[in-house]
Amino acid sequence: MNFSMLNQARELKSKIDKAQKELGSTVVEVSSGKGAVKVIIDGLQKIQSIKISPEVIDPDKAEHLEELVFKAVSDAIAKSQKQGTKQLKGLTGGLKIPGLF
Repeated sequence: MNFSMLNQARELKSKIDKAQKELGSTVVEVSSGKGAVKVIIDGLQKIQSIKISPEVIDPDKAEHLEELVFKAVSDAIAKSQKQGTKQLKGLTGGLKIPGLF
């Protein structure tokens, strides 16, 4: 068994664990509808909060609000994933590792 390779794998895992912990404390904020809907998400794609401006809450226009929320959440996830991929790319050398992004 190649102990050097095993040590490198352990070191890489340690670095990836550290990077994922850092991503968990990274915050991304995205808004849609000129700030009517704001989504805050962390670097691990866990939504921290959703804020909706009272002006866009209209029972007769629920579909519009749904679209704004959907867009804000989708954009927040995409931005968070891009940030995570960028941060982890340096550790993995561009390799796609299942379960990481």
